[in-house]
Order: sequence, then structure tokens, then C-alpha cells
Amino acid sequence: MNRLSDNFTGTRRSIIRNALTVDVEDYFQVGALSSAVEPGDWDRWPSRVERNTDRLLELFAEHGASATFFVLGWIAERYPGLVLRIRDAGHEIASHGYSHQLVYTQSPATFRQETARSKELLEDILGTPITGYRAASYSITPASRWALDILVELGFSWDSSLFPIRHDVYGMPGSPELPYRLQTPNGGELVEFPLSTLRLFGQRLPIAGGGYFRLFPYWFSQWGLDRINRNGNPFIFYLHPWEIDPDQPRVDNLSLKSRFRHYTNLARCERRLEALISRFRFGRVRDVLDDLALLPDRP
Repeated sequence: MNRLSDNFTGTRRSIIRNALTVDVEDYFQVGALSSAVEPGDWDRWPSRVERNTDRLLELFAEHGASATFFVLGWIAERYPGLVLRIRDAGHEIASHGYSHQLVYTQSPATFRQETARSKELLEDILGTPITGYRAASYSITPASRWALDILVELGFSWDSSLFPIRHDVYGMPGSPELPYRLQTPNGGELVEFPLSTLRLFGQRLPIAGGGYFRLFPYWFSQWGLDRINRNGNPFIFYLHPWEIDPDQPRVDNLSLKSRFRHYTNLARCERRLEALISRFRFGRVRDVLDDLALLPDRP
């Protein structure tokens, strides 16, 4: 078994059901590229979100994996057929806000307006309530905890926006690592499924997917996630459609850090993802929360 390569895949499938999630946004909407691409210019960039998301749907179908897709309102407005294809393939739809702006850079009024707009768009397309939410770049932080009350007021019952780590863009250090019932600042309640971390040498290490999945060697991601399951707990994994698209148009005038975060190992990501969904048992967020009896009243 060579732990220095990407060949540490194994064949054993986990018994515990884990949450597989996709943040449905296009490559030019990513926070790492925001210094070079203004939201007002998004329509000028060639979209690749449909082809990339359809490829994910194919992969998930091939391996019997179901997932929760957090769809950006901007995307849903332009590609309602994509939202329907995701739903018709048996997956869960949740909200990713409307314009992919960091929550703590918005006023409460703007956040409320954009979140309500995204929720209504998705509900109009699907004809069913949208009860789950994830903030752009996990940007519900100590500075924007007020957003949790707005989610309750808008009718969301669960959230997956809190990353219990320290990071230069996001993070809620010291918050619980496993799914739990969260009390909002004004006394409301949400079920929170925090992004998965691994305790190593007394520190919390982010291991939930995305850039970490591309930057860490595959064997390490698999080992860390397997360790969470061996401890009897489910993990939550996230990915973006653009992360399996090494041929996406390149954006110029980026800092070295932004270029590194966005483009590293794009060519390896699909193969790694296929190995992951072959090894672990995955379901929708709502399914895992039901397994934990945190959401007993499924509508």
C-alpha cells in the first residue's frame, strides 16, 4: 500500500451514511477569483456549470450515491432545467444564497433580501419548500451570527455554514464538530451540520472536501474521513462542479495564493472523487440528519 500516491483507494464501503454535498456555482463566481471578476461581469464569462454538474450527476448515479446540492440563486434563475435535473435524479436541493457574497460583508437587510430571493426562486422551480442553507464560503462567523436568526425567520430548519476552524476567510472556532441543535442569538433553533474536521496533534484540521481534498494527498483525506467513521460519526463532504473541470477558462491578475487555491490539482479531482464515493456510503444531508434523529419530522 503506497501512501505517497493517489492509489490508496481500497474497496471496503463504510457502514455509516455520510453527507455528500455540492455547492452549485460557476468557476468565475468563486471567492478566490473575486478580486479579478466582478459580479456585474459574470454574464460575460462562458458558463460551464451545467456540463460540470451533469457530469457529477452521472458519477453519482454510477456509484449509487445521493447528495445535497446547494444551488446559487443566480444559477437557478438562469438554469432552472438544471435544478430540475438534480431533483429528478433523486438528490436534495438546498439554498446557497443568491449572489455568493460573504455574509459578513452584507448588511442584515441585504442578506435577508438575497436569501429570501434565492429560497423563493428554488421553491418556484420545484414546487416544494427549501429547508436547508449554506452560506457562500462558509461566511457565517462570529461577526455574522445574526444571519442564523434570519435563516430561522425565513423558514429554514437546518444549516451547513459553520466551519469549526480558524481561517482567513471563514471559521467558527470552538463550535461543535458534529451535527447538533443550535440556538440562534435571538433564541431560535436550527439544526447545524458543521463542516468536518479531524483532531490531530491537538488541532482541528479541515478535511471536509473542496480545496482541502485537492491539496491534501488522497490517501490522507481517505484516512481522515475513515477515522471519523471509525469513531462512529458521519462526516460531511463538499465539492464544487468547477473542481472536476481542469479545462475551465483561466482568470488573469490573481494573487499567487488565489491561483494556488483555485487551480491546484483540478486534473486529479474527478478521479479522487470517484475513489471516495466508491469507498464511503453517501446520502443527502437530510437523510443523515434523520439517521441522527435531529430532523424527525420529515415533510
